[in-house]
Amino acid sequence: MIDKRLPSAAEAVADIADGSSIMIGGFGEAGSPIELIHALIDQGASDLTVISNNTGSGQVGLAALLKERRVTKVICSFPKTLNSTVFPELYREGFTELELVPQGTLAERIRAGGAGVPAFYTPTAVGTPLAEGKEPREFNGREYLLEYGLTADYALIKGTVADAHGNVLYNKTARNFAPVMATAAEITIVQAARVIEPGDIDPETIVTPGIFVDRVVQIAEPVHESELIAEGVSYP
Repeated sequence: MIDKRLPSAAEAVADIADGSSIMIGGFGEAGSPIELIHALIDQGASDLTVISNNTGSGQVGLAALLKERRVTKVICSFPKTLNSTVFPELYREGFTELELVPQGTLAERIRAGGAGVPAFYTPTAVGTPLAEGKEPREFNGREYLLEYGLTADYALIKGTVADAHGNVLYNKTARNFAPVMATAAEITIVQAARVIEPGDIDPETIVTPGIFVDRVVQIAEPVHESELIAEGVSYP
């Protein structure tokens, strides 16, 4: 088996190229891989497409990546949250394009992409502006819309424990989109608070099997988005 550990977040994201599509885990603060995102800012890749639940808060993490004008398209469910100030400005300016996707549909599009399902029908968004341009079809007297599976070049996700082979455990709701994103990306990069030896995780508890993970980096004391925002931190 391959030892997938890397010594730093910087090395883990070093080959992400301009124009890449990147899935970023997190539900607000929970599960947001801030150290990997900050390493990506330092690395310099631009013209990125980001697939995430939201667009970040304050001026750290995903919001900081946007602030540096590295992201030209966002596919997400919640582009405006309480402390989301960066993305609305970029959107109004016309710099960053938005593809708005209902949250359940976003999760299923990612799951479908990871499962090799090219498209599926859902009743969500029927009769709303989000239905514009989508193929409708009726099943059993109910209208549905065609949605396409989502894949990405990379996924950046955060676990609480991982082993050297890439098996990952999560901390409660910090799991959110991470397991399906791991299956839908060409290269999945995990940051975990603890990286342990193979065999030290009970196989019955593994959430994301190592077959879906390519790189693991230990971030022993990950920062918390809310604390950084409260301190007025702006990255970089």
